[in-house]
Formats: sequence, C-alpha cells, structure tokens
Amino acid sequence: MKTYLPKVNLDQRKWYLIDADGAVLGRLAVQVANILRGRNKPIYTDHLDTGDFVIVVNAEKVLLTGKKETNKKFMTYSGWKGGEKYTSVEQIRARHPERLITHAVKGMIPKNRLGRVLLTKLKVYRGSEHPHAAQKPAPLALNRSN
Repeated sequence: MKTYLPKVNLDQRKWYLIDADGAVLGRLAVQVANILRGRNKPIYTDHLDTGDFVIVVNAEKVLLTGKKETNKKFMTYSGWKGGEKYTSVEQIRARHPERLITHAVKGMIPKNRLGRVLLTKLKVYRGSEHPHAAQKPAPLALNRSN
C-alpha cells in the first residue's frame, strides 16, 4: 500500500477572516493553527503545507482568562549577563497587541522549517481594517464552546 501525497496547489489556498473581539486567546490560537496547518481539510498531511491563509483583526480585544492579564510575563534574553527582560501582557497589549496572537499560534505549530513557512500565512492586525480585501477572505465564525 502506498502513502497518498496530495498535490499542493498554491492557487487553491483560501483566505479566512477571523474577528478576535471577545475571543479567548488560547482557543483562538488552536483554531488558527489548525487552519494554517490544513487540519480542517481531508487532504491533511503532517509534513506538507496544505493549509490556508488566516487574517485576524481586532487583536487588541482578545481576552485572557483568570489573572493572566497582570500576572503572566514574557521573558526575552539578549545573551548578555543580566540581559533578561520581563514584559507583562498589559505592556504587550498596549504596544504590540498583534504579538500576543502570533506568539500563541507560534507555540502550536511545528518548530522546524515547515512551521516557519506556516507562520508566514498568518496576518494579524489591530483594529478592524486589513489590506487583504483583494483576496476576498471568507469570514470564519469561531467555535466559542465552553
């Protein structure tokens, strides 16, 4: 028996528009990561890029549960002694709210060359405007169960 390998046609990729207003960050990131990988398609293959493009708008209105808004910290390290910097979610949301969603989705895709390609298909914007109207993105309703 042979393994089925789908023909990856770049012209048949769809564009989806997701409104993050009122969505919980983790649940939103799971659904976005699944679309980027192509797990919602019958031709899904784990080592091929079979996913679609995703546009996320209203990134500044995404919700976090519990006390994560004030207590959760993101650490960056410059490589030098004493080069650790800690940033709270409040500070990130004020400066770059797009990074909250990008960081959450990045943690849910493979950590290899394929994952880096998948992340280029994610477009996140603050506010409700985006420059991808020519691609005619289909609005996608989130599963807000639980």
